[in-house]
Amino acid sequence: MKHLLTAAALFAATPAPAQDQMTVLLDWFINPDHGPLIIAEELGYFAEQALEVEIIPPADPSAPPRLVAAGQADLAISYQPNLHLQVQEGLPLVRVGTLVATPLSCLLVLADGPIETPADLAGRTIGFSVAGVEEAVLSAVLGTHGVGLDEIDLVNVNFSLSPSLMSGQVDAVIGAFRNFELNQMDIEGVPGRCFYLEEEGVPSYDELIYVANPDRMDTDMIARFLTATELATQYIVNNPEASWEIFSGTSAELQDELNARAWVDTLPRFALRPAALDAGRYARFEAFLVESGMIETANPVEAIAIDVTAQ
Repeated sequence: MKHLLTAAALFAATPAPAQDQMTVLLDWFINPDHGPLIIAEELGYFAEQALEVEIIPPADPSAPPRLVAAGQADLAISYQPNLHLQVQEGLPLVRVGTLVATPLSCLLVLADGPIETPADLAGRTIGFSVAGVEEAVLSAVLGTHGVGLDEIDLVNVNFSLSPSLMSGQVDAVIGAFRNFELNQMDIEGVPGRCFYLEEEGVPSYDELIYVANPDRMDTDMIARFLTATELATQYIVNNPEASWEIFSGTSAELQDELNARAWVDTLPRFALRPAALDAGRYARFEAFLVESGMIETANPVEAIAIDVTAQ
């Protein structure tokens, strides 16, 4: 027994391995889209990768990529479509991983409103939240229905996408998430209807991605971060109800019908291989932006997105 106690005392006195500290800026307030990060934290997957991760919601949803470019955080969650424009602007940013691997954004209207097809938006007002590729996306969607961008008005409604639509401030919103705003409107008794961008002339893309500053990033640390979120995603897919209890248990604000519905709708969209890169997807979207006139010349994929595990 004496030997056991001595061994236990020595083990307890052994310092834990040093952890690398990371700061991750979210794209929005914490919601089911961020499930893998929260589960990775709660189940200790970050700690297993010798990481201490600080997860920060933004005050301004457009700010995180620029803060990462300025070296004020290690990673930001952003959107593939916007990344293409930011790289064109010269911001030092590159995609290093994927969080949500399918489009979530849609063109959202009232289900029982006057907009039956995008053609009906001629002369109407469309709200948006984060400035970026809305013009190219709307040009593609509306163009398939014979409507020009000069025939609509764009209004920045910031965080208030569905509220501005439900209140009649705008006739449609671009950038609403089908897993969130659609559920929110249905719960409030004002159902909406989505026109899905990838079915309306816009190339499919990764909705939520992790971006880093290529001149400052620690690829080994990011690879470990992606390993942790991959393990968390596997746990979520294998244990949807248990993972929801863990996720929602982190905040009383998450314990409502809206987040419970959004959790179910988001599960099939998480990237099962967050480090993996679909180069063709990025090349096609870059070509789409050239064709739309948003950018003049296409950048090579490696200037926009990389697989850090292959570096």
